[in-house]
Amino acid sequence: VNPAHGGVIGQFSMASRADLDLALAAAARAFPAWRDAGPMVRSDLMRRAAGLLCERAETIAGLMTAEQGKPLAEAKAEVLAAAGTIEWFAEEGRRAYGRLVPSRDHRVMQQVLKTPVGPVAAFTPWNFPINQATRKIAAALGAGCTMIVKGPEEAPASCAALVAALADAGLPAGVLNLVYGVPSEISAYLIPHPVIRKISFTGSTAVGKQLASLAGLHMKRVTMELGGHAPAIVMDDADIEQAAAVLATAKFRNAGQVCIAPTRFLLHENIYDRFRDSFLERLQRIVVGDGAAPGTTMGPLANARRVEHMESLVADAVDRGARLTLGGHRIGN
Repeated sequence: VNPAHGGVIGQFSMASRADLDLALAAAARAFPAWRDAGPMVRSDLMRRAAGLLCERAETIAGLMTAEQGKPLAEAKAEVLAAAGTIEWFAEEGRRAYGRLVPSRDHRVMQQVLKTPVGPVAAFTPWNFPINQATRKIAAALGAGCTMIVKGPEEAPASCAALVAALADAGLPAGVLNLVYGVPSEISAYLIPHPVIRKISFTGSTAVGKQLASLAGLHMKRVTMELGGHAPAIVMDDADIEQAAAVLATAKFRNAGQVCIAPTRFLLHENIYDRFRDSFLERLQRIVVGDGAAPGTTMGPLANARRVEHMESLVADAVDRGARLTLGGHRIGN
């Protein structure tokens, strides 16, 4: 569904238990050959995929804007950044160095070798549907792991385009498997499964706690990138104009749907008025609309539940004594 106008733009398949079993079998079957392919082969393939992403950046950006809402310029920047991330991990994979550990016995040589852990299950969010998936996929592939990615149901096409670029670059069948479905059902099945050796998740702290607990029950390695509550502190010796410009961008990039977006501003009382006026002046320049429309600098929120949540937050703040100085009401229908 396009969040700018609510129109249906496509359909995708929801994975069943049988589909997950096929993905697990494929990841397990492909792992030995991908592990043994060596870092140079993996790196070359990943660099080809990065090149394809750059070539397809305009097309993929259009898909992302249509399904997620962000302006085309932000979407294209995300695609190109993903290509850079793949290139970085492609080169880091060549440098998975081990080390020698001094021994108490001169006749003994102790080595530490880094080897791929095995098939990985990754769960990625909708706010950066390519960027966040890329960080997990590129790291795993560069290290020699196979992977099952549970992509974002709100933005399936752009994540699928990322996987397609890797496939077109020559990634062997079964190395990377993309599924969509009911998140709780997929995580409950994949995380305990004996094929899966590691879990990577980006999302809320509440869900992360549940998944980490489930992984702990089965002694699985986990990487968690969870939500934050980011304060911005501006003191009276700061460059007020620069602070307002930086924080306005940080707050409203991707319509504020960023885990590191400032959630509250702590201002020195001596500069409160100056900062507020400068900050508001920048907010008045924001053009809200369809991300595909020329001149749009902020697209719609990605789904209806976020609009309703924002309305409740504003209403609660006003009820508790806050004063609206700009906006505060739904734009559009």
